[in-house]
Amino acid sequence: LPQPVTPDLLVSPRSQDGDLGSECPEDRGNWTGRLDFLLSCIGYCVGLGNVWRFPYRAYTNGGGAFLVPYFIMLAICGIPIFFMELSLGQFSSLGPLAVWKISPLFKGVGMGTILIVSLVAIYYNMIIAYVLFYLFASLTSDLPWQHCGNWWNTDLCLDHHVIKAGNTTLPVNTTNTVSPSEEYWSRYVLHIQGSSGIGDPGRIRWNLCLCLLLSWTIVYLCILKGVKSSGKVVYFTATFPYLILVMLLIRGVTLEGAWKGIQFYLTPQFDHLLSSKVWIEAALQIFYSLGVGFGGLLTFASYNTFHQNIYRDTFIVTLGNAITSILAGFAIFSVLGYMSQELGVPVNQVAKAGPGLAFVVYPQAMTMLPLSPFWSFLFFFMLLTLGLDSQFAFMETIVTAVTDEFPYYLRPKKASFSAVICVSLFLMGLILTTEGGMYWLVLLDDYSAGFGLMVVVITTCLVVTRVYGMKRFCRDIHMMLGFKPGPYFRACWMVLSPVTMMGLLVYNIVKYQPSEYGSYRFPPWAEVLGILMGVLSCLMIPMGMVVAVLREEGTLWERVQQASQPTMDWGPSLEENRTGMYVASLAGSQSPKPLMVHMRRYGGITSYENTAIEVDREMEEEDEEESIM
Repeated sequence: LPQPVTPDLLVSPRSQDGDLGSECPEDRGNWTGRLDFLLSCIGYCVGLGNVWRFPYRAYTNGGGAFLVPYFIMLAICGIPIFFMELSLGQFSSLGPLAVWKISPLFKGVGMGTILIVSLVAIYYNMIIAYVLFYLFASLTSDLPWQHCGNWWNTDLCLDHHVIKAGNTTLPVNTTNTVSPSEEYWSRYVLHIQGSSGIGDPGRIRWNLCLCLLLSWTIVYLCILKGVKSSGKVVYFTATFPYLILVMLLIRGVTLEGAWKGIQFYLTPQFDHLLSSKVWIEAALQIFYSLGVGFGGLLTFASYNTFHQNIYRDTFIVTLGNAITSILAGFAIFSVLGYMSQELGVPVNQVAKAGPGLAFVVYPQAMTMLPLSPFWSFLFFFMLLTLGLDSQFAFMETIVTAVTDEFPYYLRPKKASFSAVICVSLFLMGLILTTEGGMYWLVLLDDYSAGFGLMVVVITTCLVVTRVYGMKRFCRDIHMMLGFKPGPYFRACWMVLSPVTMMGLLVYNIVKYQPSEYGSYRFPPWAEVLGILMGVLSCLMIPMGMVVAVLREEGTLWERVQQASQPTMDWGPSLEENRTGMYVASLAGSQSPKPLMVHMRRYGGITSYENTAIEVDREMEEEDEEESIM
């Protein structure tokens, strides 16, 4: 009998030379190792906020008691939305714009995401530029913010070293005085006295401009080859901060008075749990710390293999992020406790959040330690590596989103396109290097990723569960991972997560407070500009709806229905992973051959093929039930 011959129609072009196709689309690029993805996610989530926001939020909202609402919000909002984003990216192998093939009517959500990420990337790299400035300033035997008497200091400058050396027993009046580190930050680094406000930016600070240029150069070189280059850099930038953090922690807890700071940080005040503000603060910390809604998680997952275990990775990254935040609090407050004892003031008078902690309080604490330049260099190098990871994600999100929209034109020129994006964002960020640049940075920080980001995440959650369908989404995950999400995830996606985020959104609107920097109050036009930044990302959603509806045919309702359905090519990017309803729906598909390809490749049916068969059987049964009804 003649041997059966496999028709050419059942063989992919790549399988004719013996290679039955790789697991990842080569033209997009992919992670070269499994740890690349995990470390990139850890580096993206563990950022500056873990060091300068979480400890401050914890001690102002009940100390150790804050951990109760923190972990509850992590379970309700953080983990489910994190897993949803990873699932969308890995299932489709598409960026934040192209992924809306799932429902083209809502493609404006992706456009809003890109707008938010672009604004954040502009000012986030300016913060990295400040860190570089301090890093270079630490390369000296005597830190420049250690003493008064420099040209930038005023008569209000009070040097704690002089007080300590005087051995005076009389109390020193510290009211209306300024530390050397604070004047170094405001009068030398920022030179903010040269600006009268946000409407008067003043001259460009060329030393800051060069630091910004250097930071953009570093970012570009690291994302030059996409995830193949950034995936290797994170082996250092995602792990080295932990080494420095442990060194700072060990040094901190061995200082005199360290326990006072740690006690101040963790002493539980359970009466705070009755305040709604504490629960809102916990949810906000989770929301921004994990980076959901910025498109970074979805982008990273899109470079995974189709069967990567993102369920396990979700818990590793989210719980690791929470533990890092708590650990950073010990490192920060142990040093602040020592500092408060040295200055003879309560801990709450030296504790600050944000740039005030990173560029004023902690540098001042470093001057009180032996080998202060060494510890200062370590601290700012840690901040640099923490910041770069997040910036890599922002840039990869923008580049991937646009190149996935125009793959034939931009993918072959991805390095050049990345350079154009970096140069453009650098030029837009030049205003932040002026004498009044800090006012613009505060405005961007307050409004670029505020309520607009929450609207984006809420809409994504509702579209996936209501428009696309919870049953369909769970089936996709089953096809990809081999099991369906449990009741916990389904309950969070359907009710708990969107309701909680809507509560956050309403709270932010009701409790709206105008931006301020120190004693400076922003003028009304600046507030309007900031609000417009947030509203514009939201307006992208209805604008995208209009475009999607106009592309369809029929009555208005028919157009809306057609635009809300997934496109024909929605689904796994490789034909061998497309089963059931996704078979032969890929552009250029030759035949429904996924099972044939896998059987030839593995010599039999694998566990994932069994899953595919189960999914297909479920779909057939559901169709039969619907036809009977």
